[in-house]
Amino acid sequence: MIMKHITHSEQDTIKVAHEFAETLEPGSVVALIGDLGAGKTVFARGVAKFLEIQEKITSPTFTLINEYNGKFRLYHMDLYRLNSVKEIEDLGIDDYLYGDGICLIEWAEKLDDRIPPYAITVTLKLIVRDTREITIERNDA
Repeated sequence: MIMKHITHSEQDTIKVAHEFAETLEPGSVVALIGDLGAGKTVFARGVAKFLEIQEKITSPTFTLINEYNGKFRLYHMDLYRLNSVKEIEDLGIDDYLYGDGICLIEWAEKLDDRIPPYAITVTLKLIVRDTREITIERNDA
């Protein structure tokens, strides 16, 4: 199933992500795809808002993985700086992908075939200035 949304502000993107997060449960994996500045971290903020996470959500570009406690445990990953499968494996990523929290993975395309088949793909595309297209794709299998 594919759903598309057009947002015109950061608040719109957070609202779409908040509504999307209502469908998540422990063990969910969300692959966030999009260019720099497309809104992946803003989308993560909307998911965190639904999970009642009080901490400020920032991009884990340098820490690679941020962990948060809320309704469910949230693992927010950013693979932007990683350049090889070995670097990704060294993170112990399978523990997160097949764990009991919700995984949000920015630059998930770097995982290639390591993305679980049940992962939900969220593609964010900057259209113009503050306007974004958000495509949510769930594997119906």
